[in-house]
Amino acid sequence: MALQQMADRIQDGLTGKSFDGSLKFDCGSDGVLVLSNGRATTENQDADCTIAISKDNLTKLLTGKLNPMTGVMMGKLKVSGDMGVAMKLGKLIA
Repeated sequence: MALQQMADRIQDGLTGKSFDGSLKFDCGSDGVLVLSNGRATTENQDADCTIAISKDNLTKLLTGKLNPMTGVMMGKLKVSGDMGVAMKLGKLIA
């Protein structure tokens, strides 16, 4: 799934929900997906928290096939910045 498609799906899921802070999924050469100011975008920008993850593992994370804590322990994703913002993601995609 392309990052723009993921951003569109997340944007649909944000309807009626709030997300404080900003979160960037950095997929390296595949690009970025940023949640900020109530919208999901593929435009690179600074964020409170950055999660380094492959595009394939991001797809698994967003579809519930990759548990975030397991992903961290297995080295499939790396969190930097405000960990509290990363923790809010679970409520958003649940």
